[in-house]
Amino acid sequence: MTNINLTDLSELQAINKKLVSGYHISEQDTTLWQQLDQNIDAYQALFTALGHDLIHDARGFYYLGSDESTPNMGKISRAIALTIYILIEHYANQGKDPLRALFDNVADLELMQTLVQMNKHLFDQLEIFSGSELRKDVYLRMVRLGLAKEVEQGFVLLAPVYRYIDALMEVNDNNFDELEDEV
Repeated sequence: MTNINLTDLSELQAINKKLVSGYHISEQDTTLWQQLDQNIDAYQALFTALGHDLIHDARGFYYLGSDESTPNMGKISRAIALTIYILIEHYANQGKDPLRALFDNVADLELMQTLVQMNKHLFDQLEIFSGSELRKDVYLRMVRLGLAKEVEQGFVLLAPVYRYIDALMEVNDNNFDELEDEV
């Protein structure tokens, strides 16, 4: 059992508040991320004792794992996943390296409007009808979850987006395996 010295966990209250709300702490959250990184064993032991699974993703972020999902969170997750998928497809269609473009490019209102217009049938299902609704319903939510940060020109995606990319890749692999089984 790990011995926990609470005086070493100077950012415990802020870290707990962020993580419990579903936020992903990444390297951009410098103070909190360093605190977690330097005391990972103590934080993991403490969160485990509280019934949570603190996960450190080697790509540079921390989050609480969860098997629970609410219907509302399902809708939010679907909207985020759809947006990321469409962004990847959009950048690939432009001949760009989609992963590099995903993290290097700023998503501004003009891009959001283009994505919604080009994928109207998909966004209609999520009741997103304009770029401003995509901004409000998806991008601002991504900021609250630590998946993106708002910059002057729009939004930049952060490393925790890899959780969605991993899930999309898993769905893609499963669909590919099913197609192979049919052939």
